[in-house]
Amino acid sequence: MNNKSKDLIKLSVPNKPEYVGVIRLTVTGIANRMGFDIEKMEDIKVAISEACTNAITHGICQEENNFSIEFLSDEEKLVISVSDNGKGCLSQNIKPPVLEDPREGGLGVFIIRSLMDEVEILSNNGKGTIIKMTKYVGDDI
Repeated sequence: MNNKSKDLIKLSVPNKPEYVGVIRLTVTGIANRMGFDIEKMEDIKVAISEACTNAITHGICQEENNFSIEFLSDEEKLVISVSDNGKGCLSQNIKPPVLEDPREGGLGVFIIRSLMDEVEILSNNGKGTIIKMTKYVGDDI
């Protein structure tokens, strides 16, 4: 049996865009401590910014509410979960954008999927959304 050390950090963040910078600083500190290189740290920061923007925009609709972020790290990977309590959506209905005909919005999930090693979207109508993103330390998978 493998006894890998795991660290879990949980944040509850006000539903305001000005806190995305705080989240980016937090994930940079965690990723740096884990040994990610600068390029991967930048990818993680962009992906978490997009996930937080989705939570703020589509999630809670009321500034007095918070959304949640969890960072689970071990020697191999960083798993980030961004959760909101919004209306939710049917995640299978999220389609890739038509890049030849870009429109305002709609690129967030596409960007997250292109920057992270694994992405899972858990969502149900009326029950909120969780975007779970994984980035592995070391060589790209």
